Amino acid sequence: MAIGDVREVTVGDCSDLYYLDTGMYETEGYGAVYILDDERPAIVETGIGANYDRILDALAELDIAPEDVAVIAVTHIHLDHAGGAGLLAESCPNADVYIPGVGASLLADPGKLVAGTKNAVGDQWQYYVEPKPIPEDRIVELEDGDVIDLGEHELRVHAAPGHAFHQVVFEDPANDAVFTGDAAGIWIPDREEIVETSPPSDFDLEQCLADARTIADIDPDVLLYTHFGPRYVGDDADQALDEYATVLTEWVGAVEAKRDELDDEELMDHFAAATDHGDAWSDEKASAEAAMNVRGVVGYLDDRE
Repeated sequence: MAIGDVREVTVGDCSDLYYLDTGMYETEGYGAVYILDDERPAIVETGIGANYDRILDALAELDIAPEDVAVIAVTHIHLDHAGGAGLLAESCPNADVYIPGVGASLLADPGKLVAGTKNAVGDQWQYYVEPKPIPEDRIVELEDGDVIDLGEHELRVHAAPGHAFHQVVFEDPANDAVFTGDAAGIWIPDREEIVETSPPSDFDLEQCLADARTIADIDPDVLLYTHFGPRYVGDDADQALDEYATVLTEWVGAVEAKRDELDDEELMDHFAAATDHGDAWSDEKASAEAAMNVRGVVGYLDDRE
């Protein structure tokens, strides 16, 4: 799947659902945005904003007029998920922007969010654009248990605050699917591999494990990863989420063990150099991801102590 491509999600019993490779960080197969073509069309996740025009192109390809989009929904306010929300709200004038309530004010006035993102992503900031503030009267604040009605489909909101305190996941019962945000890890489809995500500053291992269990208990046939794409798990959702729990636990253990030998800067360099995702990502992206994830684990370990 090339950057800019739009594909229908055909796994399981999914219908009316499409996904787009936004080319996040100029990397194929890293950042997905989903479109539900229903009575009230919805965009789920918005990317970093830099390539939001690709989302508008995808709407055009699907014959959805921007003014017909009713819902722009983000799983959490990290800018790789919500950075394009303000730009899309401007282009889709009749859409409400659905944001987890505890983070909504940070997208209405994103100054603090931008500063925190720059600190978290380091040199990767070059791929972002400054997010547009979202007018408060366009924001719908989400809480655990809320339901977004789209027509044939609905998005049921489940709190999943381990990756970030402001994260939720969206269950789509009609598609027997869950939009996982970052609660189920990062899926590399070319390698059929699940890898960790543990960025600063809110990563909490125990809560992440509970979030994986939340998704497993929903028992979806399909996991819809923002990073990256649909994954059919069928009757093995429990196994897939247990696999991620193991990956994440072992990752934190590896960083903790190595921290006894190295200072924090050396620790990031060590894991950045040791990361290998084959040809799935560039060396630059893989190294930057590893360094960021190390920083998140270090913060978690410090807080635990």
